[in-house]
Amino acid sequence: MILYPAIDLKDGQCVRLLKGEMDKATVFSDDPAAQAAAFEAAGCEWIHLVDLNGAFAGRPVNAEAVEAILGRVAVPCQLGGGIRDMATIEAWLTKGLSRVILGTAAVENPGLVREAATAFPGKIAVGIDARGGRVATRGWAEETEMSVTDLALGFEDAGVAAIIYTDIDRDGAMGGPNVEATAALARAVHVPVIASGGVSSLADLIALRDCGAPLNGAISGRALYDGAIDLAAALAELRA
Repeated sequence: MILYPAIDLKDGQCVRLLKGEMDKATVFSDDPAAQAAAFEAAGCEWIHLVDLNGAFAGRPVNAEAVEAILGRVAVPCQLGGGIRDMATIEAWLTKGLSRVILGTAAVENPGLVREAATAFPGKIAVGIDARGGRVATRGWAEETEMSVTDLALGFEDAGVAAIIYTDIDRDGAMGGPNVEATAALARAVHVPVIASGGVSSLADLIALRDCGAPLNGAISGRALYDGAIDLAAALAELRA
């Protein structure tokens, strides 16, 4: 199982939100590229990036910070937030991004996901963010009546590389991931599932790894910054 260190970008800084609330942001670094380099030095295989401002604006906002990260590290990076058209997808992939995450677009314009997955095989992921099992969009500000599983199943034959499932109520709260819901989703679909939200200890990572479902990986942010998870030790455990 892959551990994806997270770098959430707000106003050019590396932050973490509490349950998706933009006004509850804690700044951990004003040099996201240096943070990415530290994650790479610890041995990570991927880095997960989120343009938080972009998710609300519907367009890239923290492009300068993302480009600085891409110029600093050699490990592959995936990015979500404000990516809602083919031109933006192509632009990011051209700049060296390894995977684009479509969240709001997956709900409001599923045809874009299919078109992009066909045009860029292996480069498109679907981000599914949910409260109480219901999908939320536009930076988690708008909730829908769509279930996580129904949305995921809609992309079974689209050729997407992964589904990133975030339980919003767990995100940044350091209370542990929703292992049961994540495992249920991974069993329901054939697309690789990445867990996000609430991963706050090595025990959480082991619980996800050993949940009995074929999870591709897990994303962690605050726990790495707070020191609750030692990245190098966690990577070693997950590779063992």
